[in-house]
Amino acid sequence: MFPNRVILIVMDSVGVGELPDADAYGDRGSDTLGNISRVVPLKLPTLRSLGLAHVAHVHGMPAVGHPLGAFGRMAEQSAGKDSVTGHWEIAGIVLSKAFPTFPHGFPRELLGTFEARIGRRTIGNKAASGTVIIEELGPEHMRTGFPIVYTSADSVFQIAAHEEIIPVKELYRMCEMAYELAGEGMGIGRVIARPFVGEPGHFTRTANRHDYALPPSGTTLLDRLKAAGHPVFAIGKIQDLFAGRGITASVHTASDDQGMDEIQHAMRAIPGGLIFANLVDFDTQYGHRNDPAGYAANLERFDARLARLLPTLRARDVLVITADHGNDPTTPSTDHAREHVPVFLVGQSVKPGVDLGTRATFADLGQTIAEIFDAGPLAHGTSFLRDILT
Repeated sequence: MFPNRVILIVMDSVGVGELPDADAYGDRGSDTLGNISRVVPLKLPTLRSLGLAHVAHVHGMPAVGHPLGAFGRMAEQSAGKDSVTGHWEIAGIVLSKAFPTFPHGFPRELLGTFEARIGRRTIGNKAASGTVIIEELGPEHMRTGFPIVYTSADSVFQIAAHEEIIPVKELYRMCEMAYELAGEGMGIGRVIARPFVGEPGHFTRTANRHDYALPPSGTTLLDRLKAAGHPVFAIGKIQDLFAGRGITASVHTASDDQGMDEIQHAMRAIPGGLIFANLVDFDTQYGHRNDPAGYAANLERFDARLARLLPTLRARDVLVITADHGNDPTTPSTDHAREHVPVFLVGQSVKPGVDLGTRATFADLGQTIAEIFDAGPLAHGTSFLRDILT
């Protein structure tokens, strides 16, 4: 039976070892899964059964002799190491030039224009961890009402504000103005609203985060599927990363557990097409906070949820699990890492034990999914569908 539904899950930041050009990004030695496993023993029986130990150096995990499906790893061909770049490449777009970054803060001209638009000053303007900067500048923000503007190693213009000082709707309005200036005006990949609550020393970011991303620079897998009449259901931040393009319905999530709940709801409700989910807690809650123990616990929670999901696959389903970049919580950096990502495919139509090797681009996955739905070819990538079909 030829597949007619794909459930694609992106474990945000779950990399499996540095790429050959990692040095150019300051990421030599990064290995998100491998290095976590050397600090915290990992118990991931479901991912192991899919072939995890064949594609990642997981300390203490022997490889299974007969993985349940196809397995491999993928190299990022695009310049960059952020979520937009990784997801776009999965969907068939390879960027020759990375989005601009601002490790020393944004130009004064940009901030001056932004401040004039919003009618108040800003504080911050530096590269920083989101949780660190709200602890550092949150009290001043609460006294003055000035929003906190910051960036990271990625191409992002982030605005943090306490929900009682700048209501969420007002923060979103500020982000829309910033998007015009920083996104459309300067090509910065994303403007991100980062609301938080609490008191000094006890601030907490809320689930009201919202990303304003540039639209994809070319035709994506999602565009092709929607044009061909297939449902494209986005879960988590997928809607934001693709600026809503190529998506027929979407739902945002507050946690990876909710993300898995929404995947299961969608599998009951949507009989065909693409269910595309991003599980962001790996990255935002643990990778960026350099928390290997928390990261390991989240991996084990996902593994347990995956064990419950696998038996619910229908005869014509293909479940795909991959990632978009790395974020090694054991390194001094709190930023994304330039790493290979794993890829697993499982379902009744997928041959067990197929070793896909190291793919030259994430776009190979998008091209494969496009061929499943007869919606290709995409501009980049080589389909491996014929290698995995039973």
